[in-house]
Amino acid sequence: MLDAEQGYGLNPSAIDQAIVSLIMKSAGNPRISVRLWNGHEFPVTNEHPVACMEFLSRRAVLKLLYSPGLGFGECYSQGLIEVHGNFLAFTNEVTRAITRKGSREYYLPRLKSTLHSLRRNSPGRSKFNAHHHYDLGNDFYRMWLDERMVYTCAYYDTPGATLAEAQVAKLDHVCRKLDLKSGQTVVEAGCGWGALAMHMAEHYGVEVKAYNISRAQVDWAREKAAARGLDKRLEFILGDYRSIEKRYDRFVSVGMLEHVGCANYRVLGELIKRCLKPEGLALIHTIGRSHPDTMDAWIRKYIFPGGHVPSLSEMMAVFEPNRFSVLDVENLRLHYARTCADWLANFETVAEKVSATYGEEFTRMWRLYLAGSSAGFQSGTLQLYQVVFAHGSNNKVPRTREYQYPGSTGID
Repeated sequence: MLDAEQGYGLNPSAIDQAIVSLIMKSAGNPRISVRLWNGHEFPVTNEHPVACMEFLSRRAVLKLLYSPGLGFGECYSQGLIEVHGNFLAFTNEVTRAITRKGSREYYLPRLKSTLHSLRRNSPGRSKFNAHHHYDLGNDFYRMWLDERMVYTCAYYDTPGATLAEAQVAKLDHVCRKLDLKSGQTVVEAGCGWGALAMHMAEHYGVEVKAYNISRAQVDWAREKAAARGLDKRLEFILGDYRSIEKRYDRFVSVGMLEHVGCANYRVLGELIKRCLKPEGLALIHTIGRSHPDTMDAWIRKYIFPGGHVPSLSEMMAVFEPNRFSVLDVENLRLHYARTCADWLANFETVAEKVSATYGEEFTRMWRLYLAGSSAGFQSGTLQLYQVVFAHGSNNKVPRTREYQYPGSTGID
């Protein structure tokens, strides 16, 4: 039993149940059951519940009443809320219910997104934000990512593909879209642990300069590239994307735009315009939305400070002012839902080890982040866009998508 302080010395009442029911109604009445801190359990709907959410304290009810999204994230991380049953099924169901009920209002979320975009991510702030998320330690990510340490959406080109196979397929998918040829020069903005840069240099014969502001990732990438004998065709640079110079045949950015911020999209676009050769191709791969809105408050506070997930209309601030021609847009949302689910499955196998190193609250926070992300893509709340583009005057662009198919280009 919980002590009096946790339960505020009060037994749940009809008022408590009414408040919880109100919270569940505002969340779209998901198919779950709710258990209060005295063990009393009741269903939210008449349908069979996929899981049970237990409030271990009245404080958790009040936090959810005040701020549902932020409140749930904090309460679950702190152990004030427990979920019994399959956690991914729970997050999928709650996200589905919230998405289905969601406001049909368009202009208010767009206004909120616009106001949020006024906050610029300066080089200093960008470095702080990257350190918060990516410099947790390579050992942490190595526990549950694939062996190449790819921390972006995989591409499951066959139903039975493993996570590792799907990540290699994603690397090839990007390389084929860029129509890479031996001897070309490529610049990558935001390279993570360097998997794409190494894949391009090793399998497509190109010369790559890859920029990143996370020292932990750059150190890892340099070590791996040297071990594979790629350091003569590949250079990892510890620097902000705004420091990119020279001109290149190809520009690519996978998983960085979410950290740039709308206020800097024109800056990014102008940089690409300067550094991309007249007949070059460029690709941006980013988490997105089907309409403008702000990032979830809990994610923004605890996981990705300074982050923003753009809609396609917001992304146009990169392309339109610089007269870029958008050649191809693909949405890999369901691939990312599966990627996050696979990451979560890996994470659960090492959860005890993570807790021993980082603490139980950290483990619960990351479990929620991975499950919630998968649910976001599954429900359509989140999208995953790959956009291929070129200078508007470039007539050397591919006329069909045939060049993207396996075997049409590249070096084995």
